[in-house]
Amino acid sequence: MPRGRYSLHDLHDHTPLGEEHFHCAPGPSGWRYVSQTTAPSGAHLGSVDLALDELGRPIRLELHAASWHIRGAALDGVTWVRTDPTGTHATEGNVRAHTFSGTSPAFLVATARLLRLTPDSPATRVRLVTFTDPVLAPRTVDQSWSLLNSEAHATDNGPLIVDEYQVNALDTGDQHAVHIAGDVVLAAPGIELEHLESPPSVMPRAGDGEWDAPDGA
Repeated sequence: MPRGRYSLHDLHDHTPLGEEHFHCAPGPSGWRYVSQTTAPSGAHLGSVDLALDELGRPIRLELHAASWHIRGAALDGVTWVRTDPTGTHATEGNVRAHTFSGTSPAFLVATARLLRLTPDSPATRVRLVTFTDPVLAPRTVDQSWSLLNSEAHATDNGPLIVDEYQVNALDTGDQHAVHIAGDVVLAAPGIELEHLESPPSVMPRAGDGEWDAPDGA
């Protein structure tokens, strides 16, 4: 069960935004990630609880930030309920999207698990509902993902496969790289892995069981 700590930074000026303390593990029905986020001062900012099924679809999402609360799952695309800080009102949302996204590194692992790309796979288009901090406002975005390279690195626990993805934002044309080993993000824009207590879990790869690319890929 990987357990560790990410540092989070502003994408534009690299200002420290805080840290995300996490643990995650594969299970009999998929994968689960749980984390707590703290500000640079150490104050609590929020939490993430994400569970995926064996195909990488989100079967449960719970986000907390600034007293806002999201509950979501894959249902007719993705469906969620967003509750306001007073707890007296809630709004529902539904989008024909493939999965969720947000600030947490968990969402990068979730998207990679959903797509299960290989280096010879064509660029794959994916639609995401992303929840933006600090009020968890939902926004629909389209990206394309490509797996540029998978490289084995020798470690004391055996070879560690590091996947390098290129992610393109289809609305702005921005491109960035994401490096993932198993179920741990090694580096991505605004994200650095600062500490890891145990090796990443081995995640399913293309050809492991049945899988269909998202519609519109």
